[in-house]
Amino acid sequence: MIERMEHGITRLAPSPTGALHLGNARTFVVNWLLARQRGWRVLYRLEDLDTARTKPGSAEATESILRWLGLDWDDTQPRQSTRTEAYLEALSALRESSHVYPCICSRKDIALAASAPHVEDGVVCYPGTCRGRFATADEAQAQAGRLPAWRFDAGESSVPCFDQFAGEQTFYLPRIGGDFVVYRNENIPGYQLAVVVDDHAGGVNRIVRGDDLLDSTARQTLLRGALGYTEAVEYYHLPLVLDEEGNRLAKRRDDIRLEDLRASGVAPEAVLGVLAYWCGSQDAPEPMSLTEWLAKFDIETLPADPVNLTPSLLAKLAR
Repeated sequence: MIERMEHGITRLAPSPTGALHLGNARTFVVNWLLARQRGWRVLYRLEDLDTARTKPGSAEATESILRWLGLDWDDTQPRQSTRTEAYLEALSALRESSHVYPCICSRKDIALAASAPHVEDGVVCYPGTCRGRFATADEAQAQAGRLPAWRFDAGESSVPCFDQFAGEQTFYLPRIGGDFVVYRNENIPGYQLAVVVDDHAGGVNRIVRGDDLLDSTARQTLLRGALGYTEAVEYYHLPLVLDEEGNRLAKRRDDIRLEDLRASGVAPEAVLGVLAYWCGSQDAPEPMSLTEWLAKFDIETLPADPVNLTPSLLAKLAR
């Protein structure tokens, strides 16, 4: 178990790929509540690397919605889209230490070459086709006729992790995807590399996010070690909010988008009341101010299983 660190720094790191929904809000608000209760500094970082999916005006709308909920932060990190030089420096270090290799495989190649997806999670693992295949990136590019991607050589790594909410975890990389991309063949840094580099630059040592990213902890642990980052990090991976059919919430649903709820006249206290109910902070989804919730929030009351957005809860918001 990681020992408590005195100087906590966390980050609110939305992606401008669409409107925030109620599930996103729950994670961001819980992150903020933990930070304000425990004296962590809060950074704000826009993770806008996925330019193909970035929606016009989404960055501004996202910040506006977080402010509407009452969240604030102590400092702002540069947008990821402005950090190319830092990511290239990290890639260069990984290349120099032979932790990465060039890969020319397409998604179709991987699907055809890999063994069948694991039945329990549907993951198709990279079979290591390009590991040791090319002496140089130029050789890989010449064969493919395009820039190669860069994969982290995870090998047979088995990574133990402790999560403050989910407890002890161990991830065997060949079972959760194998060697993972740190730089895409469009010359765009991958999520795992960008997050690790930015967290290190900001001194982030408290990470609160959904448990759909729990296995990213293993990949990021390997990357931090390869890059020589020695700071300890506390993780809190929260169970997701699911719809009435047990599926993850989708940003395309207008009835769960915070922008649409605000536009329809729903008060932030009503939204916070539902989030507080989901977190076990109150027995019914009654309106609650952020100040009131901060005084009574207890991470120990947060359910260990996913919670569901039911039609009755939506109806209560719409009243």
